[in-house]
Amino acid sequence: MTKNPTTLTFRILTVNTHKGFTFLNRKFILHELREAVQAVSADIVFLQEVMGSHALHATRVPKWPTSSHYEFLADSMWPSFAYGRNAVYPHGDHGNAVLSKFPIVRHENRDVSMGATEQRGMLHCVCRVPGRELDLHVICVHLGLQESHRQQQIDLLCHMVRDEIPEQAPLVIAGDFNDWRLRGHKRLEGCAGMHEVFVHANGRAAKTFPARWPLLQLDRIYVRNASVHQPIVLPHKPWSHLSDHAPLAAEIVV
Repeated sequence: MTKNPTTLTFRILTVNTHKGFTFLNRKFILHELREAVQAVSADIVFLQEVMGSHALHATRVPKWPTSSHYEFLADSMWPSFAYGRNAVYPHGDHGNAVLSKFPIVRHENRDVSMGATEQRGMLHCVCRVPGRELDLHVICVHLGLQESHRQQQIDLLCHMVRDEIPEQAPLVIAGDFNDWRLRGHKRLEGCAGMHEVFVHANGRAAKTFPARWPLLQLDRIYVRNASVHQPIVLPHKPWSHLSDHAPLAAEIVV
């Protein structure tokens, strides 16, 4: 993170944590994931499918942390964090989280579930950046698998941006869009004035799923009111075995 009187440069990372397990849930790797997340040195981290609690795993899985997974990942690097619980089941819950080096002064988790089988949410955080007149707004999203659900969820996202976020405020939206049919770009650009970082730089969204052999373009980083935004290339390893999704990172100047 750098700062001068006119610009702010910061780094973001988004990753679907797959509840702390490898692809197909074969191994618990949250400790390795924390090392990889911290190595990126992002100022703001967007997490999807992060565990809030799981009473059964806590008694059966070796090295299961005593705190929530998002607190464990935040450790001493991100003093401010927020959690939005999306899915609740008999033994625990998971959802989205934002870890931030900037103070999070306000947050709200928006339930955008469209059916009984998929619990989805959008976590909106307002970050106070020292020396800046306008707060930085960030939204961590995890959208549905069904196309009709995603379209409705993108409509809700557009309304949130238009109605609840100041027009001139810097904004970053990142997460797992599940938009394998690539229908979200034009809608978000048209309704909310957003630009996707990888599409802007490379002409197409990044392939992130499955992490070992990425074929589908599911994860995104959108920005508004950013003077510069560019992707950061992350190594294939160790990320390829830390989740079913490859992470995305970017440097943003506002």
